[in-house]
Amino acid sequence: QVQLEESGGGLVQPGESLRLSCVVSGLSLEWYALGWFRQAPGKEREAVSCITPKADTTYYLDSVKGRFTISRDNTKGTVTLQMNSLKPEDTAVYYCAVNYFYCSHYVADINYWGKGTLVTVSS
Repeated sequence: QVQLEESGGGLVQPGESLRLSCVVSGLSLEWYALGWFRQAPGKEREAVSCITPKADTTYYLDSVKGRFTISRDNTKGTVTLQMNSLKPEDTAVYYCAVNYFYCSHYVADINYWGKGTLVTVSS
């Protein structure tokens, strides 16, 4: 059984940092792209970042480039999103996403989802 468990969300002030982690079990991660999506209230779910199975390519939403960094550790079964210089518009539920072989920004392409972790950026 595939399980994804996110952690690291919380309430921070603008300009602060958070580190999201997702532990994936039940899969051989060397075949899967790992990523993060987010969904703000009243908005559609959007792709934030993705890292390819061999970690040779990363993708970022334009609005987070230079502030967020994605990484993975296949031996530990984890994907991490380091979020710096957070802004109020980053407020959303963040979802860990697993997709076979390639990164996709389409929700319909994702094979497995986590339950989400809430990030709130507010002064």
